[in-house]
Amino acid sequence: MSNKTHRDQEQFRQAALDYHKSEPKGKIEVIPSKPHSSQRDLSLAYSPGVAEPCLEIEKNPKTVYEYTSKGNLVAVISNGTAVLGLGDIGAEASKPVMEGKGLLFKIFADINVFDIEINEKDPDKFIEIVKGIAPTFGGINLEDIKAPEAFYIEQRLKEELDIPLMHDDQHGTAIISAAALINALELAGKKIENVKMVVNGAGAAAIACTKLYIALGLNKDNVLMCDSKGVINHKRENLTPEKIDFIAHTEIETLEDALKGADVFVGLSKGNVMTADMLQSMADNPLVFALANPTPEIDYNLAVSVRKDVIMATGRSDFPNQVNNVLGFPYIFRGALDVQASGINEEMKLAAVRAIADLAKEPVPEMVKLAYNVKNLGFGRDYFIPKPFDNRLLTKVSIAVAKAAIESGIAGKPITDFEAYETQLLDRMGRDEKLIRMMQNRARSNPKRVVLGNAEEYNVLKAAQILYEEGIAHPILLGEKKYILEQMEKFDIYLDVPIVDPSDDDQEENRRKYRNTLWELRNRKGINEYIAKRLVRQRDYFGPLMLKHGDTDALIVGYSKNYRTVLKPVLELIEKDKGVDRVAAMMMILSDKKPYFFADTSINQNPTAEEMANIAKMAEVTIKSFAIEPRIAMLSYENFSSNAEISKKVAKAVEILHQKYPNMIVDGEIQPDFAMSADHLQDYPFSKLGDTPANTFIFPNLESANLSYKIIRGMKVAQVVGPILMGLSQPVHVLQMRASVDEIVNLATIAVLDAQMRESK
Repeated sequence: MSNKTHRDQEQFRQAALDYHKSEPKGKIEVIPSKPHSSQRDLSLAYSPGVAEPCLEIEKNPKTVYEYTSKGNLVAVISNGTAVLGLGDIGAEASKPVMEGKGLLFKIFADINVFDIEINEKDPDKFIEIVKGIAPTFGGINLEDIKAPEAFYIEQRLKEELDIPLMHDDQHGTAIISAAALINALELAGKKIENVKMVVNGAGAAAIACTKLYIALGLNKDNVLMCDSKGVINHKRENLTPEKIDFIAHTEIETLEDALKGADVFVGLSKGNVMTADMLQSMADNPLVFALANPTPEIDYNLAVSVRKDVIMATGRSDFPNQVNNVLGFPYIFRGALDVQASGINEEMKLAAVRAIADLAKEPVPEMVKLAYNVKNLGFGRDYFIPKPFDNRLLTKVSIAVAKAAIESGIAGKPITDFEAYETQLLDRMGRDEKLIRMMQNRARSNPKRVVLGNAEEYNVLKAAQILYEEGIAHPILLGEKKYILEQMEKFDIYLDVPIVDPSDDDQEENRRKYRNTLWELRNRKGINEYIAKRLVRQRDYFGPLMLKHGDTDALIVGYSKNYRTVLKPVLELIEKDKGVDRVAAMMMILSDKKPYFFADTSINQNPTAEEMANIAKMAEVTIKSFAIEPRIAMLSYENFSSNAEISKKVAKAVEILHQKYPNMIVDGEIQPDFAMSADHLQDYPFSKLGDTPANTFIFPNLESANLSYKIIRGMKVAQVVGPILMGLSQPVHVLQMRASVDEIVNLATIAVLDAQMRESK
């Protein structure tokens, strides 16, 4: 292992430890969901008011779903005997994983989780403990329990409990890979009942996968299952009951021989056990599901180079067709909880399989394409299973599972209006940090060079480390090299990235080149050659000149100076975009429900009606690049009155927009609280906003916009991203003073997307 690789791994290890131990420690917390500020609130929440729901539940136990959080609460339970690839590390050591699973439940399906780590390896005692705590929960997700005990534990608990329960290690992989199998077979032109399948691995996941494939029509006699000793055939002895069920009457003993002429390989074992020769021996259009993680049974690039006709899936996100359990378990439990199902039966699993498989055949939304930075994404060999960032999974899979529970007779609270249910599901999703994850994923697909000014600052250095390690961008550190290196050593941040010091001797050639450019651009605007020579040694000028000369793809400046000071050199050196009169800035506000956009927050002091109209149009174009439909409210303190001068200005801006861009969703003058309320908007049926709330707000002056977003930032009730500069011909964005690490990473991500978009044009 090289020193660089070892250092990178050690840095990642330390970052993971820091992430988990930062305050508040861990990854999940419990927060009140009801008002609790007054004495009356507390008397309703606890004594004496709490007695009333207790008595109602005593009379009718089913009302526990009406009066408590049980109906949206899942237990993630483990005894730590088979944690990830770490093995039997114990109950306490499994807690970070269980908290992480809880986080995924919440962010993908708005399901609350208590993680329960039970220090008990005896299966019967473990079962009794789970049964004892089950009344607390609406569902139970078993996790990281070793086979064969996992089979016994799950079967007993399914029989003895009346709430949804699933061992995700078994059934999650089974459901997602089954959906992939259905579609891959269709692409290969093969029928499931005819194919010959080799399953490598005989643990909980492999057994569950194979059983589900058989439920879909796979002929059990056409399956050869292998464990670490080879093919499970009639010669083998001392097999577990689960393996006995898959004994094959054959003389074949090795994986190599089993694969000859096979149509399908499903790997749930370990990396690099399948060779190129083995793949060559398979039938035409072979299906290879190499699901070992992080190293597949055969490398994807090797497989597609060996067989052009291979149809392949892996467990990795950096290759096409990722079999990822997050495509299933959040939405399976969501649907099961919402109908108060008494379990998760085969009908519900198969419904999830078909919903996931069918979704891959539907036209892919622009937002998903943007998230993965692909222009064309459609059903085929490189896309036969949905992407994890596909928001449609929530509605498609949850609804399918809920319907299957109702039709199979195990729903305690059947849904009758599925259109209303779909709306409820969409309304459930909380803080839209998923948008940031999608943006970062898109940036990783084609990272760009991003200069980070003020690189001596800890927050900037830490952000550069994240951008570098996550592959979001290729950071270039701009600042005093000696001090940057001192800070990197002080904070144990080691980055193999360029450090550019405008005063260094090795920048003499660039300084000469940049000085000539600065002189040519500004020689009739107060700058002589002496001043130009001095200015190119300053980072505020050196950074924009790097961008001007193509020595970087994007520029992030600011952090330690006020906005206008840093912006001045940028506006002097970087031209405006074609057709743009005034540059503007916009903030992205990630609230509890959805993203909002504020403009102009940083540049135009008192824009005219024409300038407000231009700002609104630039905002629309920028927001659409994020695959979000902008619904624009032009703000004032009056609603469609135009009494005050400021309202008249806003009304004129709206008139300009309606005339020039009749299809643009924009209206005003309107107060922000009215623009954000469907009920209030119904009072103005003439408005182009209709009764759907606005998500974009154009302010009548800089003061109101700047103060509004800074109040939100200071209250820490939403994540604030920006300012996003609009109207320049090249990607430049200016940090807020003392921006956090996350804010820097997020703005750099937007800078990468900005550069990608300009490159594609």
